[in-house]
Amino acid sequence: MLSSYQNIKQSDWLWHQTPEPFGVWRNIQILKNAPRPDFLLLYQFDFYRKAAKPQRFPWQRSTSCIETVSLTDADRRSLPPSRLISLIREPPLTETLSQLQLNYEAAKSTCGYVSAPDEAAPTPDYMPAIWYHTNSFRELDQMPPPAKPRTCSWITSGINRTENHRKRLAFLHDLQTIAPGQVDIYGRNLPPEAQAMGELSNKWHAMAPYYYNLAIENYAENGWYASEKLWDALLAWCLPIYYGGTAADRLLPPGSFLRLPSLDEKGIAYIQEVIRSPEAWYAAKSAIAEARQVILHKLNLLNWLSDFVDSYPLNDS
Repeated sequence: MLSSYQNIKQSDWLWHQTPEPFGVWRNIQILKNAPRPDFLLLYQFDFYRKAAKPQRFPWQRSTSCIETVSLTDADRRSLPPSRLISLIREPPLTETLSQLQLNYEAAKSTCGYVSAPDEAAPTPDYMPAIWYHTNSFRELDQMPPPAKPRTCSWITSGINRTENHRKRLAFLHDLQTIAPGQVDIYGRNLPPEAQAMGELSNKWHAMAPYYYNLAIENYAENGWYASEKLWDALLAWCLPIYYGGTAADRLLPPGSFLRLPSLDEKGIAYIQEVIRSPEAWYAAKSAIAEARQVILHKLNLLNWLSDFVDSYPLNDS
């Protein structure tokens, strides 16, 4: 696996998504570093990315340019294009559309399969599920609901580089103005008015003790995009109050999440009504249990890769 995500530095990044040790799932094993792999996964590998131009003079404003990233022969591991898989997982935000299109074109000329949660992608498809809990697969698979002494949490960030990010921050401001203290906020780089309870190295600690979790996507404008915000909440036995596109309706069992109607006062009133009691969580408990199994065994990225290998022609070199 190769990725442009800077925080993927360990060979065991996805090993917690399998019941067997060392990243084994049925007929495959996933490794960040492998000298002679049978397939190469390019996971959000950016062939083109934004880079800041250096300033020649102090009075100049910094500008951005598109930087080309080459896939070397060593990266390819002598594999034919049909054995290279490109999964682009970032949503088609307005601000990134031109860069995404460049990535699609470069990936098409390099890889036999190119997919993204975008109608304009070579193969539009849902993102296979990853999650960010450090619990073992077997623990997540077999655990009963943990004790839930708290009502509702929201893990978010202060990122504001796109219009969608700014809308989410505005909703956070309104939530803390209209319903201060009713939702526990966690995350990094949040403004002081967020009254955040701190940053997290493990999302489990800010989800598992809560009945409800606000799962608000960065993008809700198409029927393909759903992210770990939803998977993480359900795997922690939360009932997500979800703001996102229609992909979740097709991927998950009915009743396993609630729809936040809007990012405004109407949405805040809805949150207040739901979290007034744990009744909605108890009503959804069996649907949450079913959704957790779907995420772990069906939507799981490792299962997707295993199915891809299963479908690969045996006589294709």
